[in-house]
Amino acid sequence: MNAPAAAPNSSGPDSSRLKTRPAVTDYGIEVVLGNVLRIGVVLSAAIVLFGACIYISRHAHEAANFKIFQGEPSEFRTIPGVIQSVRNGRGRGWIQLGLLLLIATPVARVVFSVAGFILERDRLYVAFTLIVLAVLLYSLLGSGLTL
Repeated sequence: MNAPAAAPNSSGPDSSRLKTRPAVTDYGIEVVLGNVLRIGVVLSAAIVLFGACIYISRHAHEAANFKIFQGEPSEFRTIPGVIQSVRNGRGRGWIQLGLLLLIATPVARVVFSVAGFILERDRLYVAFTLIVLAVLLYSLLGSGLTL
């Protein structure tokens, strides 16, 4: 008679070669997304505060003139202009950078949501989240495009 084959011993030397991938859970994704939002808001607030300190230290002695409206200088209307202003150490540039980071935080959350749904292999939510991301990016960057 043939004896039945023995089941592999999970505590043997071959068990160290088995690699298991940790399961992606909804809770884990929620924790990551919560941290993305928290870090983005705190970091943007710190950058705005830093910029405000620079601005106040340089312009505290100036009197405000509310009779004439003065719009934002053109350098603060583009991302490269904001980055150049930060490189020059201008307080308003730092404030603008913090506000840009604050605007980018929800977009980063949606990007991380897409990644989380891809890891969960939930195609329906990936599709919906990509639609939300497309609408966000269109509203921020491409609303002036003509077809």
